[in-house]
Amino acid sequence: MIRTANSSIAAISTSRFARFLLVGGAAAAINVASRVIISKFLPFEYAVALAFPIALTFAFVMSRLLVFERAESSAWGQYFRFFLVNLVALAQVWLVSVGLAKWLFPMIGWTFHSELIAHTVGVCSPVLTSYYAHKVFTFR
Repeated sequence: MIRTANSSIAAISTSRFARFLLVGGAAAAINVASRVIISKFLPFEYAVALAFPIALTFAFVMSRLLVFERAESSAWGQYFRFFLVNLVALAQVWLVSVGLAKWLFPMIGWTFHSELIAHTVGVCSPVLTSYYAHKVFTFR
């Protein structure tokens, strides 16, 4: 049992995609938590967009440190490309989040934490496309 756990931990630490998922999961949690706080002051649609740069910066720093090898390009160039990839992801996150919270959930009568669930689903939606884009474009 211990050997299996140790080999599982070793596999996660060596798998780039697994590390990407862990960093992305932490960034998603930061994104959702930031949005919840911002929603106390602004409407949901604005809060979703404003939580983006907070999570983006965290995700960039952690991805650069833990997920992708050091590239020859500058950190600022990587950050700009990271921003571009995540700007596309933001559009997807916003459309999924707002679409669920303001259209689909009301249509089906879903009221249980509708904004929280909608935003969480939205934040998770671009994981595969973002990984590939960062692998071939951001951290090249």
